Amino acid sequence: MARDRRLPVWRRLGRRGGESDVDSMRIADAVEELRHRSRATLHDRLHRVRMALGLAVQAGLAAALAWVVSHEFMNNPQPVFAPISAVGTLAASVGQRLRRTVELIIGVAVGVFLGDVLIYFLGTGGWQLGIVVTSAILLTIFFGASVAIVIQAAATAVLIVTLSPSTQNLEIPRFVDAFIGGGIALLVTAILLPLNPLRVINRAARPALDLLAGQLDITAEALRSRDRGGAQRALERLRENKDELATFTEAIEGAKETSTLSPARWHRRSELTHYAEAADPIDRAMRNSGTLIRRAVTMIEDEEPVPEPLPDAVAHLAEVVRLLRHEFAVGEEPEKARERSLRAVSEAGRAYAEGVGFSGSVVVAQVRTTASDLLVASGLDQEEANRLVRRSFGEQEKPAGEPAERQGTPKPPTAPPIG
Repeated sequence: MARDRRLPVWRRLGRRGGESDVDSMRIADAVEELRHRSRATLHDRLHRVRMALGLAVQAGLAAALAWVVSHEFMNNPQPVFAPISAVGTLAASVGQRLRRTVELIIGVAVGVFLGDVLIYFLGTGGWQLGIVVTSAILLTIFFGASVAIVIQAAATAVLIVTLSPSTQNLEIPRFVDAFIGGGIALLVTAILLPLNPLRVINRAARPALDLLAGQLDITAEALRSRDRGGAQRALERLRENKDELATFTEAIEGAKETSTLSPARWHRRSELTHYAEAADPIDRAMRNSGTLIRRAVTMIEDEEPVPEPLPDAVAHLAEVVRLLRHEFAVGEEPEKARERSLRAVSEAGRAYAEGVGFSGSVVVAQVRTTASDLLVASGLDQEEANRLVRRSFGEQEKPAGEPAERQGTPKPPTAPPIG
């Protein structure tokens, strides 16, 4: 009915004949998909803007202060390098800005040294510039320098060779500007405009956790309706999680650095430790959920039995992820997430007892493994998480209908493993 209201003309055209009706339905579906994509794209772009807003303001303030300090206090008539150094320190390596400042200064030193030495012996010109840049790159790589040092050394060498003929005594101001720019960037980060580390992490974690929860929900519904296409789309979407995970990990590193450098954020260290320890198990939960969904696709393709508790178990996992995100954001102990994790395992145990095929047993195993990962993400150690999972799985150590083993006979490992 909603679609009829949105597309009355196409609907009226569709009533003229069966073929036209099919065409109008296809057009309506295509337009609706485009609208959905447009809304999703706009939402993603606005989220990226919100994520980068704090960094952008920091970079602008650092660049302005670096220019003022270099121009007004150091009497540099052309303070170009100081703002560039400040922005490079802030933007190039979130979470490693102190290291970035050191790398910046080392790279400048190498570039100035090579530029001056080779200019003294070779002079200036196009081919001399090529030799200087090549030498700077090879020398820094030979000594095992990072990519940032290599790039900075090469860029500084280019500046020395190209500007030295027209600008005298360029070397000392370049060093001073590197110190000023890096120092101002750290000052802005730590004292003048420190970001709220928990807010940064919460914003970064939301896309990764929403992605995982959403695809698990889709998979649960696909299992209920035996929708192979829906499960396959969930699998493909979950495989595209590198950007979300990278953003989450980088935000954790940046928040840890802020809480170390900024006295105003020292009281957040214990809360950040919880997030930092959750990053790896969340990554594992992502990968294990991918295996779960892939086996769900095969399960549907092979027309294996789908016990009613199995989709419920997968849906519970999705709810665990949402609860973790909420309880992390408000700073609560994730008790509800832990309870829901164990409920997912219990439902998986019921499904296993009712009887599943080969792929179904793998799905059950991955429910257990993913639940264990999420329990570890909630703050439990791995041994305790595994113990709770085994207990919640209950006595479902073999499918229903199998006779009990004789006394003294070793029990076969029929239960899905953890990990």
